[in-house]
Amino acid sequence: MRYGVIVNPTSGKNTGAQIGLDAVGRLRAAGAQIVDLSALDAAGALARGRAAIAKGEIDTLVVAGGDGMVHLGTNLCAGTAVPLGIIAAGTGNDIARELGLPVRDAAKSVERILAGRTRAVDAVRHERPTGESAWFVGVIAAGFDAIVNERANGWRWPKGRLRYDLAIMRELPVFRPIPYVLELDGERIKTEAMLVAVGNGPAYGGGMQVVPDARFDDGVLDVLILRKISIPEFLRVFPRVRTGGHVSHPAVEIRQARSVRLEATGIVSYADGERFAPLPIGLDVVPGALTVLA
Repeated sequence: MRYGVIVNPTSGKNTGAQIGLDAVGRLRAAGAQIVDLSALDAAGALARGRAAIAKGEIDTLVVAGGDGMVHLGTNLCAGTAVPLGIIAAGTGNDIARELGLPVRDAAKSVERILAGRTRAVDAVRHERPTGESAWFVGVIAAGFDAIVNERANGWRWPKGRLRYDLAIMRELPVFRPIPYVLELDGERIKTEAMLVAVGNGPAYGGGMQVVPDARFDDGVLDVLILRKISIPEFLRVFPRVRTGGHVSHPAVEIRQARSVRLEATGIVSYADGERFAPLPIGLDVVPGALTVLA
């Protein structure tokens, strides 16, 4: 078997390289042929991965890192016959955890990959203005959480979780409910909301169960709308996302749809924790588009 491998050296507070290299060594020891597709950045890894898949140079793609690496792997493997293996070595690892995969354990991850058992899961496709398809497999954030991500990613300091905590503190005093237009399977909804998230899977942000009933293989998307509430009330509701307890709040609505369009001004969405696309965006679930070793 020829395994194309992409390792993110900065995942999991810079331990991703250690876990990834451990996994690569175990694959080699088992007789696997390794094709190193790692690059200095995501764009380079995407280019190398696409070329390898197009030329038929690999049988399986393996990514080592966090949700961002799963996102990269999804954009390489969705809609192809190449299965995706995951070495979960990041900080959050929401997608791997919700798929029931080992987390931060190279040995067990390699065991799963070598066993070769596959599972078909849904993936979500967005067609960019260029005509290129962009994919995600977890959750897309398009509200307060996306604004915080955008603010935090504009800073070089501090590093890690503290940067996002500070971004929340800076954003809260100036945040106002966002006017949205949503289309869910053609039904048009105009509203003001604090959060809008679309989940193919249930969790993001290191275990936050934003759409707790979402499933990777049910052929639908779960759309969360947290409608306009006061900032003090928002501060009471938002922490409950950690356990999924927010779904009982009267301002929360969760709908299901196969096709979703989100419109709002000045919002850049984040999918699987990665900067994805500015609104407006159209999203379509594609059942069974991604094969994972799970």
